[in-house]
Amino acid sequence: MRWTQALIPTLKESPSDAEIVSHKLLLRAGLVRKLSGGLYTFLPLGLRVLRKIEQIVREEMDRAGALEVLMPALQPPEIWQQSGRYETASEVFYKVRDRAKKEWILGPTHEEVITTMVAGELSSYRQLPKSFYQIQTKFRDEIRPRFGLMRAKEFIMKDAYSFDSSDEAAQVSYQKMYDAYTRIFERCGLKAFPVEADTGVMGGKFSHEFMVPAETGENEVVYCDACSYAANIEKATSKIAGTPAGDSAAAIEKFATPGVKTIEDLTKAPYEVAAQQQIKTLVYMVEDKPVLVLVRGDHQLNEAKLVGTLGTATFRAATVDEIFAALGAYPGSLGAVSVKDLPVYADEILRGASSMTTGANEKGFHLRNVSIERDIQVKQWADLRSVQVGEACPKCGEPLKVRRAIEVGHVFKLGTKYTEALNAVYSDEAGKQQPAVMGCYGIGVTRTLQAVIEQCNDKDGIIWPLSVAPYRVCITPLGIVPGSAVMALAEKIYAELSAQGVDVLLDDRDDRPGVKFKDADLVGFPIRIAIGEKSLAKGEVELKLRGGVLKAIKQEEAVSEILAALKPQP
Repeated sequence: MRWTQALIPTLKESPSDAEIVSHKLLLRAGLVRKLSGGLYTFLPLGLRVLRKIEQIVREEMDRAGALEVLMPALQPPEIWQQSGRYETASEVFYKVRDRAKKEWILGPTHEEVITTMVAGELSSYRQLPKSFYQIQTKFRDEIRPRFGLMRAKEFIMKDAYSFDSSDEAAQVSYQKMYDAYTRIFERCGLKAFPVEADTGVMGGKFSHEFMVPAETGENEVVYCDACSYAANIEKATSKIAGTPAGDSAAAIEKFATPGVKTIEDLTKAPYEVAAQQQIKTLVYMVEDKPVLVLVRGDHQLNEAKLVGTLGTATFRAATVDEIFAALGAYPGSLGAVSVKDLPVYADEILRGASSMTTGANEKGFHLRNVSIERDIQVKQWADLRSVQVGEACPKCGEPLKVRRAIEVGHVFKLGTKYTEALNAVYSDEAGKQQPAVMGCYGIGVTRTLQAVIEQCNDKDGIIWPLSVAPYRVCITPLGIVPGSAVMALAEKIYAELSAQGVDVLLDDRDDRPGVKFKDADLVGFPIRIAIGEKSLAKGEVELKLRGGVLKAIKQEEAVSEILAALKPQP
């Protein structure tokens, strides 16, 4: 491809709405253009990268034994109603109606569709195991689209699904996909690592996310340097001592706390109640009914963990008016002592705690000497808190660390949640009907593209790994004079590399060398060959690996040097 025939609209400055480096470089390097919030057009170079990532994904999915299919993006709501997710996932749906006013859903994911297909096609244990995958456009109604392709309304995803006859066989399928994901991200040039993850509205027994470390990542990962422990903050646990027990027999005492509205206010004089001796009372609405959630004053509630405890993701923080209607008090003086008509969920760290302080459900008053098991009727104890830096690793006891990361893949072991709901059953060896055991596995293809940029860049632009670069080589003749020795050599190298199957771009623009070099670095071509009259007079051309140093080589060795640089390094 010649630059003058291509469309590579590079920008000198970043658009004002681009917040993170990868989003800026996507736009500046001319890979995508924004149509509207969360909607992007892939320009030719961006599409080339996307197709290369897709090809890597296809090769590894095929290697793992998965069969490629292509499912409709338009889905009937009935299958979502059967699975039970029509309500729980409704906030992300785009719904449309046809001319008959029938409702349809633009697919945010395809568990229901694939399970419906399997229910009609697989009926015997002899047909299992089977795994299917597709690379398909998904649609999700993001509340706040941001960061370019990271959080978009429309995106491309590889989703795969396994169906097995037993839990043990399902674990084998899960491991195959886990291993395939490891290879996919390695081949894309990403340093991704797996972490234990929450299953969320997907349900299932357990899952892992594949994370790319990035300061601008939307996820927080808890990890231990001393061992292999790593988990999403939504799933992470730690070894932490329980709340110190005081005098559990001491009578509750109400005391005045005028002006106190926060945990921190109560730690100050004249009260001086340590945060770890306070009970934080939170009010949530679940199906329009209030519930109380208790955590220790120095801890933060992890709402993802609350999903598993409540058994639903459909909940929200109560409004001030709803809180007053439930407890007769406003935030700042809330508590669960003697509350009998509302369900109370408490974090495990509070179990057995006494000599605690909490709100009295009366403005300007708190209660001290609270023994949580004596004075509060807890419906359910659960791990509800977020792990904090420095807490002990649950595996080895060493201090935990937290870093930000980008999620690029997620694997779930779903069990029989969907196959039971959608009647995807098979006959076992005894002729008995059994629900297939299911797994699902997703990779955000467009998100992976941007994650590569987020991880592989410098002050000058993108540094593409060879495997996914839009073009691996950029030939840059300096001085565009038709018929000149410079252009003749540029054309010769271009033809020879093209004949070898190398993705090569010839920068045939009549522009200044500085402009060409800056654009080549911005776009991120792994190898650049510069050909100028001065170097040619010495029988040389200049070879530069992106991010490396300039190297003078003999002109007759240019092609062999490039081919050597393109070979995988041991």
